[in-house]
Amino acid sequence: MDWQTLALIFVLVLIGIGGTVAAMAIGVIFKRPCLRGSCGGSAVLGPDGQKLSCATCPNRRRGPA
Repeated sequence: MDWQTLALIFVLVLIGIGGTVAAMAIGVIFKRPCLRGSCGGSAVLGPDGQKLSCATCPNRRRGPA
């Protein structure tokens, strides 16, 4: 193989990987999942039996990190 063929393969693979990462990022942005952390995610129930959301988590930091 000559260097032009290798360069073309490299560019195509790079575009493919970049496209895959971009598609995953767009999926995460539009789905907007609640991150699992100290509250354990969306399956944790509060004292009243209701599901906790990220905004109502008692362990959430109140200000910049």
